[in-house]
Amino acid sequence: MAENPAYPVGLRLTGRRVVVLGGGQVAQRRLPALIAAGADITLVSPEATPSVEAMADAGEITWERRPYAEGDLANAWYALIATTSPEANTAASAEAEANRVWCVRADDADQATAWTPATGHSEGVTVAVLTTDARGRDPRHTAAIRDAVVAGLRDGTLVAPHHRTRTPGVALVGGGPGDPDLITVRGRRLLAEADVVIADRLGPRDLLAELPPHVEVIDAAKIPYGRYMAQEAINNALIEHAKQGKSVVRLKGGDPYVYGRGMEEVQALAEAGIPCTVVPGISSSISVPGAAGIPVTHRGVAHEFTVVSGHVAPDDERSLVDWPSLAKLTGTLVVLMGVDKIGKIAETLIAHGKPADTPVALVQEGTTAAQRRVDATLATVGETARAQDVKPPAVIVIGAVVTVGPEALA
Repeated sequence: MAENPAYPVGLRLTGRRVVVLGGGQVAQRRLPALIAAGADITLVSPEATPSVEAMADAGEITWERRPYAEGDLANAWYALIATTSPEANTAASAEAEANRVWCVRADDADQATAWTPATGHSEGVTVAVLTTDARGRDPRHTAAIRDAVVAGLRDGTLVAPHHRTRTPGVALVGGGPGDPDLITVRGRRLLAEADVVIADRLGPRDLLAELPPHVEVIDAAKIPYGRYMAQEAINNALIEHAKQGKSVVRLKGGDPYVYGRGMEEVQALAEAGIPCTVVPGISSSISVPGAAGIPVTHRGVAHEFTVVSGHVAPDDERSLVDWPSLAKLTGTLVVLMGVDKIGKIAETLIAHGKPADTPVALVQEGTTAAQRRVDATLATVGETARAQDVKPPAVIVIGAVVTVGPEALA
């Protein structure tokens, strides 16, 4: 005879007594969701993992440091039984049955009166998956289904056709360093909802190919500037499309606020009364060195890192960078937009005391299939960059961390 399927239901546990027996890995995984649900949680266990103990120390749960005893489930609405004692689990399960307490058993799902589904969340939607066939006891199977559904909701590939969500106004989305997989989940979802995408050259271009045909994609570099400065023309384009009631995404490389002029766009939108959402992105200043095997900090080598723009030379009156002070720092220096100025930058650092043999790495097209790394020293980097024909975009890393990773030893 086929087993009856489980009846799915959402438990509202705010302020209600929940008892967790056992403080091991099962409790560590399940407690955060119970805490988030607002449950009044009592943990009964002689020991607990450090993470579970931290929850007790923070007052999120009440911990009774002892084994299970008859009566522990009195007045409980829900129980999670996960001790290392089969006898205690069986006794607690019997108490739960006698007192009509919904009970999950980590060691024997067949003896439980409730099962914990594989759950995930996306923008106010909770996905809970239970399977009741022969694979129903395999958490990997339910988790795989959960992950597929949640991923589809997050990246916009799973959307009800008559209930397509749209975020009004403009979203400034940091696209990350170049690899399309490195955009945030939220950024990818907003792209999937967009009517118009205004993209930078350094944004993850591969993502644009995934957009539906109705989405208007505008290359920011090709917006007619006329009497406007480039940034002003981009601001006007954002405002114009948003005022037409369209959902607009401004797709930038890296993070909108790290040399992305994002705040200028936010200010322009605010003055026009246009709602704006800013979605942070993974900055190339950290991710590109990491992709090239360079940690910007490393124990015993660098306790600090400084990110600086190299788009104007140190002797340019427009420069706001205190290069003499940077030369005295002992940590890592990351230079963005400095390929054509790196010779002058290196000379300035050396002139103000930075050792000429300080290691330097130039990482071109970081995180993409075209990534390459060129190594030098402060004394040689200018000539090396020219000889190796290093082109922007490239991230320049200056400091001892350049020689730490396995790539430097190869």
